[in-house]
Amino acid sequence: MEGIFENMKKKAEKPSQESLALHTHYQGKIQLAPKVPVRSYDDFAVWYTPGVAAVCQSIVNDKQAVYEYTNVGNAIAIVSDGTRVLGLGNIGPQAGLPVMEGKALLFKYLGGVDAIPLCIGTKNIDEIIQFCKWISPSIGGINLEDIENPKCFMLLQKLQEELSIPVFHDDQQGTATVTLAALINAVRVVKKDLKEIRIALIGAGSANYALLKLLDRIGIDLGKIIACDVNGVITKDRAKNFDQITKNLWLKTNEENVSGGAEEALKGADVCIAYSKSGPGVIKPEWIKTMNKDAIVFAGANPVPEIWPWEAKQAGARIVATGRSDFPNQVNNSLGFPAIFRGVLDVRATKVTDEMCVAAAQAIADFAYKKAIHEEYIVPTMEEDQVYVEEAIAVAKKAIEQGVAQKPLSDQELRKKIEERIKAGRIMERVLVNANVIKLP
Repeated sequence: MEGIFENMKKKAEKPSQESLALHTHYQGKIQLAPKVPVRSYDDFAVWYTPGVAAVCQSIVNDKQAVYEYTNVGNAIAIVSDGTRVLGLGNIGPQAGLPVMEGKALLFKYLGGVDAIPLCIGTKNIDEIIQFCKWISPSIGGINLEDIENPKCFMLLQKLQEELSIPVFHDDQQGTATVTLAALINAVRVVKKDLKEIRIALIGAGSANYALLKLLDRIGIDLGKIIACDVNGVITKDRAKNFDQITKNLWLKTNEENVSGGAEEALKGADVCIAYSKSGPGVIKPEWIKTMNKDAIVFAGANPVPEIWPWEAKQAGARIVATGRSDFPNQVNNSLGFPAIFRGVLDVRATKVTDEMCVAAAQAIADFAYKKAIHEEYIVPTMEEDQVYVEEAIAVAKKAIEQGVAQKPLSDQELRKKIEERIKAGRIMERVLVNANVIKLP
């Protein structure tokens, strides 16, 4: 058994070992590519001066025409100050850039969205807000990424209030959306009632706070949820001292006012959802043994989960999920953000609401459910590209229903547009590889 575990650990470490060599080979993961043909140099008179002046004048007369004449409707900015990158912490904007480039690659390949990584040299919240305002005329949306809390909560709220384009914090809304989808199906597999289960949240940062918001939105009793951060279980007295944005929801949790740490939070729990710090060893197998029968364990820290999946299984967990693609049940926001932005961009939504995230989560869950969920398949994998189509449609329809879509489309128009955009991102990569523009290592 020890040899099997050692092989699993070696497999888990392999991506990190390969990553350095491949990043050196390519020196980045994204590049700009033309969107129009250049049949001869005469075409530049159309694409640039003098012809482009007529286009500019049209936008002067009608600012919304920028969506018809430019790529703004399919372009977003990935904005990060590098203060909370993966499980690595405050590593700065330069060190965070490889992550943002990877995000941009996922946006394009999975959602057909043109995403520009912008790691900025300030940690000041007012300066970040001003930066986002300044760039907003050139983009159709903003994806906030890897920003420390509690700053990230205030930043999201203020930008959502002050900008007329969708602003989305992936570490909050994206992770929470996919986690909710996985939770819906995990509970289906173990045949428990979502509204009756006891949930332990290990980590009280952006991901678990956003999940708490979505659970509240769908009518879950937050009193049955016990959350734990680096200082222990969140009691009523502790929650009173939290920041003004988050404390009201945390005050609704832990109705029995349990105290202690992660060990106490897990006792008698049906579900453990951990988004805390990179492991292993953050969650101990003996703590999993105190959970209820048919326990569900989500160990979401990156790059290493709080507990290795095989350790959690050996301790009695029936379903185990992580944020990694090299284990079963990858609960990773890559299933969420490409399609959520695809949906909001295609109906020109002005915001991303909690209800739209719930609609996305249900679409993800239902896609896997229809294919027959089981202990090692509670959410689709990234290879199942049709899930992005269904999810984007669900988000777009919810935006239309909520009256935040500036360009509502029929169901048929939506499906056609979304399928074409997502397909185009994948085709572009294949064409560039086949033409040897992207050289295989």
